[in-house]
Amino acid sequence: MLLRRLCTPLVLAISLLTAGPALAQKKPAAAAASADDLVWRGDHATGRSLMEDLAKQYAKEKKGKISLQPFSTLSGLDAVAAGSADFAGSARAKYARRSEEAALNFIPVALDGAVLITHPKNPVGNITLKQIHDIYYGRIKNWKDLGGPDKEINLYAIASPLDGVEYSLRELVFRNGDQRVAAPRLYINTVKLEEAVTLDPAGLGLSTMAGTYANKSVKALTVEGVAPNTATVGDGSYPLYITLYLAELNDSPKQAAIERFLAFLETPTAKDILRRHQLTPYSDASAVIAKNEQRMAYIDAQVGRNAAASAAAASAAAVAAASAPPPTPVAAPRASLEAKTRIAPTAETTLAARENLARAEAKKADKAAVAKAAPKKPAAPKAAVAKKADAGAKKTEKVAKAAPKDAKAKSTAKAEPAKKPAASFGNVTSGASGG
Repeated sequence: MLLRRLCTPLVLAISLLTAGPALAQKKPAAAAASADDLVWRGDHATGRSLMEDLAKQYAKEKKGKISLQPFSTLSGLDAVAAGSADFAGSARAKYARRSEEAALNFIPVALDGAVLITHPKNPVGNITLKQIHDIYYGRIKNWKDLGGPDKEINLYAIASPLDGVEYSLRELVFRNGDQRVAAPRLYINTVKLEEAVTLDPAGLGLSTMAGTYANKSVKALTVEGVAPNTATVGDGSYPLYITLYLAELNDSPKQAAIERFLAFLETPTAKDILRRHQLTPYSDASAVIAKNEQRMAYIDAQVGRNAAASAAAASAAAVAAASAPPPTPVAAPRASLEAKTRIAPTAETTLAARENLARAEAKKADKAAVAKAAPKKPAAPKAAVAKKADAGAKKTEKVAKAAPKDAKAKSTAKAEPAKKPAASFGNVTSGASGG
């Protein structure tokens, strides 16, 4: 018994010594696993249709862990730019006018369909591109104009500015992704919007094909007689197909892990997951992508828009955006806040704009207080000013009389003719697209 008690600690010590190298070998493996862990943030449409099942499969294959934070398009892109997320989901491409997106790289992953949804009991089943254009512009307000009942159209939209799905639809229909629209009923994301439509027989809203294909509580309208499905998006006959992206930061510290995930997306397993969610893998859609200009020309014709004028306006907008002077330090914060408040009063960016305005106005008040406190110079007496002006006039007259007679003619002969003003093409920003 005594021998056993003495041997037990000895055996334990020997076991620890022999296990030391093995434990040391396991540490790099644990470190490698943590290096593969990624944080994704983005809109609900992309998270629901693209990331949930992909993240589960990625973890199942022990390739790494992906934490999902679905909220909104801008929250995801800004989180990546700030370094609090590794990559973001977006149903739109880069918005060139936002400095927060300048350092982001948008990687196309899949094609989805932007779909107009209504209540299943609504008798309207089809909508034209022109009707979509006019509804969002506020020109069509009643379902009877679409062949339905005499009821007002309750148009729903996403409150968050530059939402990916909303932006992509407006880019197609208006050639302007941030086009103002007549949608007074705003929701925080597509999930909440869909819930509202399920309760409203007169409701109309925008979602994605991948997000609604299995939802029997809403009805997706056909567009120009073409139903949204994998076949019609895959061959480009459904005109409102859109691209889903993953956005990463250039030179991200997690670049290697992100590239491994992107490589995973090209595997048959990942592509099967995309197809189960009614998505077309982007790498399999080259034929559709090549038809984009043809698709845009078709939409232009259907909505009655001049394609050449639209292209010129978009080009002018890009030039104007690149050459525009920086905004004034006081007016810009107020204008920004007013615009954001109209579109999304409770959004994160609106709160940030309100704080920015408060700082700008405080700075302005400080400058005004300093200027008011500074001593003012006494004004010169009126008589002294008049006397000085009279003396200057007499001196000018004296110099003119002393000048040679032919000086004026000689000066006129050498003077160059006035140049004609350069041709003006008007205000190039007046019809510019915001996309």
